[in-house]
Amino acid sequence: MSEQATNKKSMNFQAEVKQMLHLVVHSLYSKREIFLRELISNASDAIDKLKFAGIENPQLLEADPHPSIRVSADEKAHTITISDDGIGMNRDEIIEHLGTIANSGTREFFAHLTGDQKKDVQLIGQFGVGFYSSFIVADKVTVISRKAGDPSESATKWESDGEGEFTVEDAVREHFGTDVILQLKKDDWDLANNWRIKDILVHYSDHIAAPILMQELSFDEEKKDKQEKKWEAINQGAALWIRPKKEITEQQYKDFYHHIAHDASDPLCWTHNKVEGRNEYIQLLYIPSVKPFDLWTTEDIRGVKLYVKRVFIMDDAKELLPRYLRFVRGVIDSEDLPLNVSREILQQSRDLMTIRDGTTKRVLSMLEDLAKNKEEDYKKFWSLFGDVLKEGMSDHASRERITKLLRFASTNSSGEKNVSLESYVSRMVKDQKDIYYFIGESEEQAAKSPLLEMFKKKGIEVLLLNGPIDQWMSQFFYEFDSKKLTDIAQEGLDLGALADKDEKSEKEKLQVEYLPLIEKFKKALGDQVEDVRITLRLTDSPSCLVNPQNQPNPAFFKMLKRAGQPVPEVKAILELNPNHPLVSRLREEGAFNDDWAKLLLEQAQVMEGAELKDPVGFIHRVNSMLVDFSPKATVN
Repeated sequence: MSEQATNKKSMNFQAEVKQMLHLVVHSLYSKREIFLRELISNASDAIDKLKFAGIENPQLLEADPHPSIRVSADEKAHTITISDDGIGMNRDEIIEHLGTIANSGTREFFAHLTGDQKKDVQLIGQFGVGFYSSFIVADKVTVISRKAGDPSESATKWESDGEGEFTVEDAVREHFGTDVILQLKKDDWDLANNWRIKDILVHYSDHIAAPILMQELSFDEEKKDKQEKKWEAINQGAALWIRPKKEITEQQYKDFYHHIAHDASDPLCWTHNKVEGRNEYIQLLYIPSVKPFDLWTTEDIRGVKLYVKRVFIMDDAKELLPRYLRFVRGVIDSEDLPLNVSREILQQSRDLMTIRDGTTKRVLSMLEDLAKNKEEDYKKFWSLFGDVLKEGMSDHASRERITKLLRFASTNSSGEKNVSLESYVSRMVKDQKDIYYFIGESEEQAAKSPLLEMFKKKGIEVLLLNGPIDQWMSQFFYEFDSKKLTDIAQEGLDLGALADKDEKSEKEKLQVEYLPLIEKFKKALGDQVEDVRITLRLTDSPSCLVNPQNQPNPAFFKMLKRAGQPVPEVKAILELNPNHPLVSRLREEGAFNDDWAKLLLEQAQVMEGAELKDPVGFIHRVNSMLVDFSPKATVN
C-alpha cells in the first residue's frame, strides 16, 4: 500500500470480491448489456436517497431541485460515462461499497450460483453486486464521487482494472453526485455509440423516475447543418405507478419489476391500484417467479418500498405488510403520511395500519385470482412461497382466506402438493363428516404411515402434512366449510357412519379376548407408553402409535425441541392389530416375552420417524429373534 501527495492509495480487493469479479467477467459475457441496466439502477437509487436526505436538509436540493442521470459515449476514446446528481459517496463509503464485501451481497451471490449462465446473470442486481458488471465490458473503471453536503475538493476518485487491486485518491467535483467512466475493451468498442446506448436504455430503463439525459444534435433546416448538442430526456421521467393503467404496457410493468426487485425474471402476476377515501395511496405490487435470496432472513425485510408523495422514504418498512407476505415486491405511495416519517411514527400510525390492512387484502385477492384462473402459475407460486404463506394461519383476520389458498399432498395426489381443502371436500365419500389429515416428519414417512391403512381400505382421502411449518400450523387447523379437521393420529378416532356396522362390537370383543396379552405388554413396557390397546385401524402392520386425546402431535413437540424450547414428556398409546399373525401368535402359550413387546413398540416408533432411545438394544433383540426363527445349523 502506497500513499502519494494526492493521498493516493493502492488497495487489494477483498478475496471474495476478487473471485466474484472473475466469475462475472468470464461467465456472464453473453448478457453484456446488463452493465448499463445496473449502473442506471444504482444512479436512480442514489437520487432517491438524496431526495430523502433533502427532507431533513432542504439545502441539499436547493442547488439542483431536479436531479438527473446523464449518459454519454465517446467513440474516439472508447468510453461510456454515467453521471448522476445523487447522494454521492465519501472516501470511506467508496472503499466499503466498491472494494470490500458489497454489503455482504457477495457471499449470498456465490451461494446461489447455479452454473447456468442464463439464470446466474439474473442474480447480479439482486445481491447488490450490480456495479461489478461494469467489468464485463470495461478493462478499466473510474469512479469520481462527492458526498452531498461536502465541499467540492472532498471528492474521491476510485479506479481499477478489475484484476485484484484498486486505487483511491482525492479529487475535485463541482457538484455532488457520482461519475462512472468505463474504458471499454476492444471487443466492446461498438457499445460507445449513442444510438446503441439509447436503444439499451429505452429497453431496460424507460420506467426510471429520474430523467435519463443524453446529448442530441439539433438540426437547422435553413442552414442544413448540425447544431450544438443538447441534453434531452430519453425516458418517461415520471414514476410509473402514478400513470394511468391504460397507458402502461405489459412490458413496462415487467421492466419496472426488474428494476424494483433487482430480478431479471418476469413476475408471476401484479396488481396496480389507486385507493381513495379517508386514506389515499397507490399500490403497485408483484408476486415474483423466483425465490428471493433473503426470503428466510429474520432481520431486514426489503420487499415493498415506501414513498410519500413520490419521495422515496425507505425500502425496509416492515409495517407495510405482515411477515407472511414478505415475498411481495413493489411500491406503496401515500398521500397522507408526513414526509419526515420515522420508524416510530410508522409503528404508531393509524394511516399506516389502514394501508397495511388494505394492502394485505389486495395481495390475498391477487393470489385468489391466480389460484382460480391460472392453476399452473399458482402451483409455481405454492412451490416457491407456500411455506411462507402458511405462517399467516396465525393471523386471525386473514386465516379464513389463507386457509382456502393452502395446498397439500394427499393419499390421492401422487405426492404433488396441489390439493385444496375445497377440492378435498368435493371428493368426500358418502356420510363423511370430517376432513382427515396426518402430520409426518417427511413426505415419504407421512405417505407410508401405518395409520393410513384403514383409510386406504375404505377409500377415504387423507391430507398429508409434513415438516416444521406444517407441524406449527396444525395448532391453527380447526375447521373448513363447517367440517372439522381431524388428525388421524389421535386416540379414539371415531369414523361415525363410515365405520363398519359390526366394528364397534368386534373391537369390544377383541379387547376382552386380548386382555391378558395387553396386560403383559403393559408390564413389559412400564412407563414407556401411556397405554396399550387393541385397534382395528390397521390392516397390514402389527402395531402403531397414537396420541392421547387433546395432546398436540408428537411432530409439534419435536419441532419445539429442535428450536431449543422446553418440551414436556409426552407418552404415546401403543395400539396392536389383533388380525396380524404376529400379534395373534403372541397369545399362544409360551410365545410371549418382554423383547416382543419392546420390538413392536420400537417398530411403531421407527414407522413414525422417531429416534430410538436404545438402538443397540433394538438390534440385539432383532438378531435374537432372527436366530430363534432361523433353521438350526447342521454340523457334519
